[in-house]
Amino acid sequence: MVLVIGTGGAGLRAAIELAEAGVDVLAVGKRPKEDAHTALAAGGINAALATMDPEDSWQQHAADTLKESYLLADPRTAQIVTQGAARGIDDLERYGMAFAREEDGRISQRFFGAHKFRRTAFAGDYTGLEIQRTLIRRAEQLAVPVLDGVYITRLLVHDGTVFGAYGFDLRDGTRCLIHADAVILAAGGHTRIWRRTSSRRDENTGDSFRLAVEAGARLRDPELVQFHPSGIIEPENAAGTLVSEAARGEGGILRNALGERFMAHYDPDRMELSTRDRVALASYTEIKEGRGTPKGGVWLDVSHLPRQTIMTRLPRVYQTLLDLQMLDITREPIEIAPTAHYSMGGVWVRPEDHSTDVRGLYAIGEASSGLHGANRLGGNSLMELLVFGRITGRAAAAYSQSLTAHPRSASATAHARAEIDGLLAADGRENVRALQRAIRDTMTEHAGVVRDEEGLLAGLAELAEIEKRMEDVGVHPDIAGYQDLAHAFDLKSAALAARATLEAALERRETRGCHNRSDYPDLVPALRVNLVWSPTSGITHESIPAVPDEISSLMEEVSTDGKLAE
Repeated sequence: MVLVIGTGGAGLRAAIELAEAGVDVLAVGKRPKEDAHTALAAGGINAALATMDPEDSWQQHAADTLKESYLLADPRTAQIVTQGAARGIDDLERYGMAFAREEDGRISQRFFGAHKFRRTAFAGDYTGLEIQRTLIRRAEQLAVPVLDGVYITRLLVHDGTVFGAYGFDLRDGTRCLIHADAVILAAGGHTRIWRRTSSRRDENTGDSFRLAVEAGARLRDPELVQFHPSGIIEPENAAGTLVSEAARGEGGILRNALGERFMAHYDPDRMELSTRDRVALASYTEIKEGRGTPKGGVWLDVSHLPRQTIMTRLPRVYQTLLDLQMLDITREPIEIAPTAHYSMGGVWVRPEDHSTDVRGLYAIGEASSGLHGANRLGGNSLMELLVFGRITGRAAAAYSQSLTAHPRSASATAHARAEIDGLLAADGRENVRALQRAIRDTMTEHAGVVRDEEGLLAGLAELAEIEKRMEDVGVHPDIAGYQDLAHAFDLKSAALAARATLEAALERRETRGCHNRSDYPDLVPALRVNLVWSPTSGITHESIPAVPDEISSLMEEVSTDGKLAE
């Protein structure tokens, strides 16, 4: 049996592949599968289908991906994803997904930033939701058992080989001991450790990072985090919720508190259509230098656009702001600030099958690393989870079927059980939620859009204090469920992810893509390496393979005339 941890797009696609291969599979998630993070993805999914531009090819898709990664993406990973993309679309069609189509029946494709050709397939502005629904439907057809509301606290490992996982039911605290031949980790990234994030509460808290590292795996490039330029500031429980970049694409204007259209100082040619990392840096700079709004943001104004344009082209943005702030964007500007959006680094995996340092353990989706480097192309993450969901599902199936015996460890299981017992007995003075907030404040202040040595060292000092306070937490489940115990494990994950991020950000003494070091403003060729982190061995520099000629010859600056660049 193979265990899949995480029931978003990546986890479900792997579970489907395992079921189709005739292997017993169990998928578990801490959130309801219908509400997984994948459902929030709006823009589309990339594949060089050439339905709109016959000149497109997987080689050009790979070239665009590697170019925009600032050459930190693994060329082998990029090749596997771009070559497998068309099959990924075929799979979704086979499962019954309804893509937007041209009048003659071709799948419609549109431009996304930094793509040379139109290669982003979509379903309205809810592509991720449609993919998630499609995968859930296919999993149900295959009778894949999916358990919602199960929190995995530890992977079970014996002699460098995974043999299952341990956890508890979020509703009643019932313990879950799951024995498995292989484990596929698909539990997301770590963007929730910042104060403003596009992730919802209690998702992307770094669970994948902690589970993998405590099992003996390593992390790659945890410092490479994509900040989206436009997250709302209030209400606090929704801070970071995205205002779609379509708002800028349709003609939205960015202004500071003085009323200045400040993008003229940062990218006078493209203005608001500039790249995601450049707009985020510009907004951050305006706020930091005292030209921000009273609540620490900038203004995004679409009120000059025709009301009909807003209602037909930006209906989600209109409804979101009305629901959350009672704000009518046809009349008033939106207060926004950069928000942590996507973990481009993650668990170290081999490009061929996404296996890790631990035998039988795989990582996919935002939990993994290798494709995005220092800047993720919009639409690539949805394709990545389909391609590696299929490949890794096949690899885990073959691994499971190859085993003739699978030793277990009673002591590993006892340790996992004792870990939960210890937290349930904890009656310290420190509040888990307050410590989570402290980590988010530290990361926002010292490891946000712009970093420097002094700030990163201060962040590490603050984190050390928080880690010390974590020894004195109180955990109090109640009649409503065991959420407080889950928060305590989320806190452990956040602390580990924060340490990895701060230490790697300190080590990368250059500015490259999303990683801005004000004390090292230039790109350093010698740092065209991946930074691989573990708590035992620290950080090692890992060289990146050469880009094949058939791809490197196509790497060029992509025109952004009239296009929103991502």
